[in-house]
Amino acid sequence: MKIRNEDGVEELVLNLTPMIDVIFLLLIFFMVATTFQDPERELDVDLPQAQSGSTLTEQDDEIIINVMRDGSVVLSERTVTNDELVRHLNQAAQQDPETPVTIRGDRFVHHEDIVSAMDACGSAGLHNLSIGTLETK
Repeated sequence: MKIRNEDGVEELVLNLTPMIDVIFLLLIFFMVATTFQDPERELDVDLPQAQSGSTLTEQDDEIIINVMRDGSVVLSERTVTNDELVRHLNQAAQQDPETPVTIRGDRFVHHEDIVSAMDACGSAGLHNLSIGTLETK
C-alpha cells in the first residue's frame, strides 16, 4: 500500500497481517495432522486375543515390558537383559510401589519368558501387573 508522507513522497508499507494468518493456519494444520505414537506399543508383537478384559487407559508412569517371539525383553525401546530389567524395576518400585506394569508378550513366546518378566516384577515389589492382549472382534 502506498502512503504519502508530509513531503508528498510515497512510502511503501508491507502489510504483514495476511502472512501471519497463513502461518497460524499452517501451524494449526501441522499440529492437528501430526500423529503422536507410543513407540512401546508400536513394536512388532503379535499379542494373543482375549474375550474378557478391559481397555486400559495409558498412564504416564506405566512401565511396558515387551517380550518378543525369540524371548528377548524390550524395555523403553531397547533390548535388556534380565539383570537390567530387575534393576530398572527396582528403581521404579522405590519411587512408587504402585507403579502399573503391562507385560506384552508375543502369542508364540514360551510361557517361561512371560513368567520370568512377572517374577522380575514380583522381586522388585511391583504387584500392579497387567497382561497385554488384543480384543476379540
